[in-house]
Amino acid sequence: TLKFVCFTQFQITRKMNSQEPSFLQQTAMFFNDAAENLKKIIDPGTMELIRKCNTLTKFHIPLKKDNGEVEVLTAYRAQHSHHRLPCKGGVRFSLNVDEQEVEALAALMTYKAAAADIPFGGGKGGVCMDPKKYSETELERVTRRYTIELAKKGYIGPSIDVPAPDMGTGAREMGWMKDTYQTIFGDKDMNSSAICTGKPLSQGGIDGRNEATGLGTFHCIKELLSNKVFCEKIGMETGVEGKKVIVQGFGNVGSWAAHFFHEGGCKVIALIEYNSACYHPDGLDIPELKKYWAANRTFKGFPGAAESTSEDYLEYLYKDCDVLIPAAMEKTINRKNCQRVKAKIIGEAANGPTTYEADAYFAEKGVPVVPDMIVNSGGVVVSYFEWLKNIEHVRMGRIMKRWEAKTQTELARSIGSKRCFQGPSEKDIVYTALEEIMSTSVKEMLEYAQENNVSLRTAAYEKVIIKIAQCYQDSGLTVQVSLAIVA
Repeated sequence: TLKFVCFTQFQITRKMNSQEPSFLQQTAMFFNDAAENLKKIIDPGTMELIRKCNTLTKFHIPLKKDNGEVEVLTAYRAQHSHHRLPCKGGVRFSLNVDEQEVEALAALMTYKAAAADIPFGGGKGGVCMDPKKYSETELERVTRRYTIELAKKGYIGPSIDVPAPDMGTGAREMGWMKDTYQTIFGDKDMNSSAICTGKPLSQGGIDGRNEATGLGTFHCIKELLSNKVFCEKIGMETGVEGKKVIVQGFGNVGSWAAHFFHEGGCKVIALIEYNSACYHPDGLDIPELKKYWAANRTFKGFPGAAESTSEDYLEYLYKDCDVLIPAAMEKTINRKNCQRVKAKIIGEAANGPTTYEADAYFAEKGVPVVPDMIVNSGGVVVSYFEWLKNIEHVRMGRIMKRWEAKTQTELARSIGSKRCFQGPSEKDIVYTALEEIMSTSVKEMLEYAQENNVSLRTAAYEKVIIKIAQCYQDSGLTVQVSLAIVA
């Protein structure tokens, strides 16, 4: 029997948010605000090229389930920009996946890469499905078939388009994807292990990728709060230590963000998930909370919380705090609830968590919203490091580690110290390089915003538009092809 999966859940979500623009429209509206300010220096044709999604493919995956039934799933891959190659972006397994979502997310990937000066275009893809309802063997079949279909269409390759984990996928799926591609092309492409990033370490992954987006979120807020002018403007003291933080979402991004804020001396006073929330005015014990969540899959009943609930859990989004980190779904903060948010800073660790109208409200109230293209970019930064590792065929630090340890130890002994040094591990290099890139992105955005008297989001968009336009200008537009393909 054949079973076709439709967008029932997504249609329900759309209906609930029908008064607000779609995620794709919202992304375009933010872009248009910045484009309007740049129309005197960038011509309309180039601006339209930067705005549009270059290519989009849609196809169907037949899945033979464990019980013998055949189910047909709808899959997508969008490549927003080819101004730099390869394209880069995650693969998500979610009922919300459709053409508009992957186009919007691919655009954000273009902007994230440009903001961080990473030489990638933006891509995004996925399969419309609820991964929780499928067995591991069924998910493996879907992942491998998705990879084969992209390869058949020329939509995947270390120099063409490099996927990564996203919602509903992880290192396991990337390992399957890499193995599938290598089985087909491994004898013809010596860089085939660079087909995707976010892989297990045994499959060419990089140490530090799993926590990269959460760590990048922390570095972003830390850099902002080190700026005296910025802090004075919003009435806060400099430094992250002692700041009260609320994190919404406890998946990969939210859990690691909470971990690093806690480790950095912040008070993580509330955590919110899809089924529960917990709160303590003096801060939660994040390591213990992680253990409790792993064992119970709920925050309700956590002994270290002053309050915990499985009802009305979104109410904890509106507690007084210094920093609010929405790290779950898009459009979490919208026209209906933005006036209840009491945070002094909002850091978008999720993709598109603040709607256009909510963003305008915060701008009017003087509440800075640090955009997703900056806060959420830690993942693509460390994915870039993994991609480099795979095409260079050597672990970061492996060649120089012993030499650096030896020279530093000799230098110490030359001044009378008996201390012995060790060279940096791969994780040491990843962490420090990520901090450097995130800090630089934040500084550029903040400086531009202060010089041009615009919001942080508008500053980030204007900066990336200028960078992409410069790339097109220097390469020559005649070689650029803009297509809209739906297969």
